[in-house]
Order: sequence, then structure tokens, then C-alpha cells
Amino acid sequence: MWKLKQIFDGEYGCEERQPGEKEKCLVILANEEGEEKTFEANEDWIAAIEKLSANPLMKIIISKPMAKDCQYKKIVVEKKGDGYQAAKYTEKQVFHDNFGVEDLQGYLMEAIHDTFLQVNAWDEKKEYSLLISKKGAVTLRAKASKEAPDTVTEHNRKKNYILDEGQVIPPLVDMGIFTGEGKVVKSMYDKFRQINRFIEMIDDAIREYKGEEIHIIDFGCGKSYLTFIMYYYFTEIRHMKVQMLGLDLKKDVIEKCNRAAEKYGYDDLRFELGDINGFQTPFDVDMVVTLHACDTATDFALYNAITWNAKMIFSVPCCQHEVNKQIQSEDYSLLTRYGIIKERFSALTTDAIRANLLECCGYKTQLLEFIDFEHTPKNILIRAVRHPVLPSSAKKKYLAEVENMCREFHLEPTLYTLLRNDCKV
Repeated sequence: MWKLKQIFDGEYGCEERQPGEKEKCLVILANEEGEEKTFEANEDWIAAIEKLSANPLMKIIISKPMAKDCQYKKIVVEKKGDGYQAAKYTEKQVFHDNFGVEDLQGYLMEAIHDTFLQVNAWDEKKEYSLLISKKGAVTLRAKASKEAPDTVTEHNRKKNYILDEGQVIPPLVDMGIFTGEGKVVKSMYDKFRQINRFIEMIDDAIREYKGEEIHIIDFGCGKSYLTFIMYYYFTEIRHMKVQMLGLDLKKDVIEKCNRAAEKYGYDDLRFELGDINGFQTPFDVDMVVTLHACDTATDFALYNAITWNAKMIFSVPCCQHEVNKQIQSEDYSLLTRYGIIKERFSALTTDAIRANLLECCGYKTQLLEFIDFEHTPKNILIRAVRHPVLPSSAKKKYLAEVENMCREFHLEPTLYTLLRNDCKV
């Protein structure tokens, strides 16, 4: 990703300017590897992009390539959370960049220079038009806009998905969610939305990750639909090097998944037969994923992740039977008297205890809604991101809350037992 480093005003070299020719400035861009890219641009062009990018833009369309053989036919930049996502369209594919608001000016300069002749942009009140002639003349206009297209207004906009239509994503095609042309099958739109929601939760956390390579363990991967999608996200959208291992107890599932990974050309994704409990990792683990690992399998997965000092944990628990079998209370028997209330309260209690224990072990933890209630009641995702320092007072508070809950309801949850025996809490 190229970012603006510096702009030098003034003449460069000894060449004479032609009558009417604008003064040139030297623009210096730099990427995260420390490489630099420089080019000259007239001061009107620079001033127009500076003025354009200073506005709180919601959407930008960069179009009209200067040459027929231009790699990208258009670029669409849309506001997403606290940053921007750019979709770069070739004849057959779409490539994505994600960057912060502070990098918008540099991104536009790198994308537009000597490549595109037109930019249309919208904020909540105005539409902006930047026109560049082939001779370099620049015109920037602004007008009131009652209703900007697509994603500009909150009440009217189309959802901007990370995995969007127009991208041919082989696992989504094989799952029957995408057609061969990269269009969402109408009957599969809910599943498409759920998958994007999961990727968005990962994307929010990965913004703070500093490395260019990531090592991931997926416990209880099953048929691995989301495993393949995660691999695609990291390699094709985030452009990161990935070492990814899926683990499951079913031999036929593992064989099928390895064949699929080979078919897709996912060289750094492999699947192995194995148990979550006591698994020995083949590499330093940056991320642990466990989706619908049944009952205490989730606890063993979380315990392993903590033991390995994994930087990120994403867990969707399933079938929380352990606490449901143990739970009893003299003072709060109304929570255990009715079967359905007892079941749901037990599940929520289990995940609350897990979240607090993760906080005790140095993770900033959130419980997020993963899937809408109409699809499944198992709709909580635990997202935990390691943070360097936890005050001892906070650790004591979180641990005391767990211990009070265990005493009140006569519980011995597996994760608490594992961490206590290992002197981690």
C-alpha cells in the first residue's frame, strides 16, 4: 500500500517551462517495506486532490482510463467503518485494498496519476467531479447532491461486503452460494451474508495485526467452508502469507478437504486428523479458530490458544451441555426450574465465564452476534485479541466474578479447571 510521504514544491532540473505550463511538484510515496515511488505532477492536480480528499467522502468512483491497456478499468472506493475499502476492477476480476482515512490522499494520487481522467465523489451533502484533460488541465467542481448513489446515504445504501459479487471465489461457487460468474444465488443470500459477517469480525481485529505472515489453527474444521473462505480472505484480499491447518476427527472429511485445497491451489492450507485435546502445534500460532466445537471441545481449544499465546481467538461455541448438567441454585432456582430457561441460561453462563477467563489471561474479549436468531440459536462469537498489559486489579475482578458464579450455581467448568490446574488464573 503506497502512502503519501512528501511533496516538494518548485522547479526540478534545469528544463525550461513552456508558456502556460504549470509549475511541477515532486510527489514522493512510500510503502510499508520502505520502498519509494516518485513522480512529477502539476500544482493544480495536487491541489485538486488535496481539496477533494479533505472532505468526509463516503464514495469515490475513479474512471476513464487514459489507455485501453490500463490494468484497471475503474476503481470504486467506499467508506467502511473507520477506513476505506477500494475495489479495483479488471475485465474479469476485482481486487481489494483496505486503508485508513489518513491515507486517502496518497491512495488517490497513486491510483489516478497518469492512469485515470475522471473522479466522482460524494459526501453526505455534495457531489464532487474532478476532470483531467489529456494535456493535464484540471477542473474540480462541487454541487449539492440530494441523493448520492448506492452506499453514500445510510438509509439507501447497498451493503458493502468484503466478499462481494463480481469476484469469482471457487469455494463459494462449490458451495452453491456463487454462480460461476461470481453472482450470489438468490436463495443463498442469507448464507452469503453470514459468511461476510464472519469475515468482517476477523477484518476488524486484523487491522491491528502488524505481521505480513500469519499462522492459523482451525479446530473442529468440519467440511471447512469457512476455513477456505478465511484462506481466500488472507491471501487474496489481505495479500498476506498464510500457514493454515484444519483439524478434525473425521478421516473422510479430512481427505475431502485436502483434495479441495489442492484443487483450489491453496498450497499453504492443509488438514490433519486429530483431537483438540492435547494437540501439538507445528508452528507458532497467531490465530485460533474454533467454530461449533461441541461442548467442552471449545474449552480445550481456548485453553490451547491461551497456552500458545495466540494473538487472536475466534470461537463460536456449540452444545454447551456441561454447565446445564451441573447448574443448581437455592436462591435463584427460578433460572433452573424450566427446561428451556435453564438451557439458555446455562449456555450464556458458559460463554460469560469463558470471556472472563480470557480477560484474566490477557485478552481483550468481546461476545458478538454472529448469526441472526432466525437462522440458529447458536449465534454468539467470542472474539479475543491479546493485549500486552492487564492491571492486576482487573484480573482479580474478572476472576472473582467467575468464582462467585461457580459458587452460587455449584459449577466446575472445564476451562476454569484447566487454567487453575495450570496456574494460569
